[in-house]
Amino acid sequence: MSKLAVIDIGSNSIHMVLADIQPDGSYQIVDRYKDMCRLGDGAFADRSLSERAMVRGLEVIRTLVTLARNKGFDRIEAVATSAVREARNGGVFIGAVAEQTGLHVRVISGLEEARLIFLGVRHGIALTDEPVLVVDIGGGSVELMVGTRQSLLYAKSLKLGAIRVVEEYLPKTPPSDAMRQRLEGEVTRQLKAALEPCKVKRFAAVIATSGMAGNLAEVIHLQRTGRPLLQQNLATVTQKELSELEQLLARSSTRARLAIPGLDPKRVDTLFPAVMVLRRLLELVQADELTVCDKAIREGVIFDFIAKHQDKIQAERDIPDVRRRSVLALVRRCHAPEVHSLHVASLALRLFDQTKRLHGLGDAERAWLEYAAMLHDVGYLINVRQHHKHSYYVIKHSDLTGFTAEEIELIANIARYHRRALPASKHAPYDSLTPRHRRTIRILSALLRVADALDRTHFSIVQTLNVRLGPTITIVLFVSGDAELETWAAKGRADLLEQVFRRPVVYRVAAQEEATA
Repeated sequence: MSKLAVIDIGSNSIHMVLADIQPDGSYQIVDRYKDMCRLGDGAFADRSLSERAMVRGLEVIRTLVTLARNKGFDRIEAVATSAVREARNGGVFIGAVAEQTGLHVRVISGLEEARLIFLGVRHGIALTDEPVLVVDIGGGSVELMVGTRQSLLYAKSLKLGAIRVVEEYLPKTPPSDAMRQRLEGEVTRQLKAALEPCKVKRFAAVIATSGMAGNLAEVIHLQRTGRPLLQQNLATVTQKELSELEQLLARSSTRARLAIPGLDPKRVDTLFPAVMVLRRLLELVQADELTVCDKAIREGVIFDFIAKHQDKIQAERDIPDVRRRSVLALVRRCHAPEVHSLHVASLALRLFDQTKRLHGLGDAERAWLEYAAMLHDVGYLINVRQHHKHSYYVIKHSDLTGFTAEEIELIANIARYHRRALPASKHAPYDSLTPRHRRTIRILSALLRVADALDRTHFSIVQTLNVRLGPTITIVLFVSGDAELETWAAKGRADLLEQVFRRPVVYRVAAQEEATA
């Protein structure tokens, strides 16, 4: 299971969702956080984030990042939208976030914002082949999207976000008739211009996302039924209900608005322009109602992440150990023979376990042998000739995850000596090791040389083995066919094993009764 935190830095609020992502591409939201810190307050008039807003935003982001990491969500995707995108000092703010939290924030374009929102909607509502119109009302911008279940067909970002509109058109509450008329004229102008290129005569549905849409749905549901809305997703609001709510908000003071059941106090000034935008949109496209979707940009970021990292997510589930996962990823990147490499590792570990009385090495060394065996042929990426030397350099410079620099050096040396020359003081990388580590390299590479030879044909003919210790080291081979080539190769690779254990090595194919015992 992969853990992902998504932070959405909007003009009106900063959200975080924590998601557990399953190998099949599904996910579960395990927690949500929201702070309506109004980062965009005052930002649109002079295109600059205020000092106060930046301090407030930084404090919220620091808290969210700490919460995520404390809960084990170290992978964090963060996006910032219109307020930061348009502010002259947006880069300063993003730099401060990086400096104080180590978090890289993506400042996304309006088009990318629309793509991510629509991606979230596609996974929140069962769309069809008929085009739908999706509208997301944020603090700084309104995103309009047209699409089907297959794809996003058209997107437009409008400067009609609720905070922006309040700053530019609604200096007092309640607004005067002149203010309302001026705002409605601008809303109509921008919506008409945005809709004109669509060339869609009738939309299958109009879908509204964002907290603004969810809150107005709650208010209208309470007015309609007297009961709270149990679920925002797929809630419907009619054009008539929007018009009635708009009129109520238009004539209400701040105090009167706060008394409206269900209205979020932090949206007391911004809900009115949002309702106007939605009402005019329905009128212009001749739709009777809109449907609320509770999936939007944050869920879009999750699905985008899943699409880009599906193989990695599956690997994390199949191979939870980060070191093994990193090693196997390098094997695959280098197009090394994976089946052979894993089989050699299996044989090498059998040799290690059954000669422990002779070498006395522990679990750490056993792991180094396994990883070196898995990686011994990665040098093929450079050239077949002298690939053992190339394997050393590939491993050494591949930045394997979960290993210390010392461990990587040891694993690279073990792999380097799986064939040809034996470890020698004239080889600088080997000679630079401590005496204890040089002994370890000699023992482990001796075992690897034999294991590799026992799969000389890469057909896994030697399926497993047993070791009998005495005056000689007798390696009993359990085979699935003619192992003459493997036995011949292994005899030629036993030299180092005989040196380190100071006794001859003998190979014997198991008799039929041994193989079936």
